[in-house]
Amino acid sequence: MEKILIIGCRNTMDDVCIGCSRCLVAFNRREGQFERYKDQDAEILGILNCGGCPGASIVQRLAQVKLWNEPLNEQPTKIHIGPCLSDHCTHADDVITKITAKSGIEVIEGTHPYMPEKIWS
Repeated sequence: MEKILIIGCRNTMDDVCIGCSRCLVAFNRREGQFERYKDQDAEILGILNCGGCPGASIVQRLAQVKLWNEPLNEQPTKIHIGPCLSDHCTHADDVITKITAKSGIEVIEGTHPYMPEKIWS
């Protein structure tokens, strides 16, 4: 079974996003980048923010996830990067590079496909 950790932008998750519902809806519907799990058992293990700009604490936050979940025998098998981070953060490349280098598991950019093409049209 795939165990998915979603990582998003702290600023967006705190101020704009309504509980990351679009990421969760996409997972439940197996849409967007979650389509890859359409015929598989998969579950969301957690949702984590980057720790704030410039993402300097993301490695420590990943270590916390490992520490907190070890007694439960639960660890992520895939990490998905939310569009709030991958598409809109000026530090995204550095944050994703750190996650990829230190996590040791597959990192997938993207979650939900629900971004409007244009805001006012």
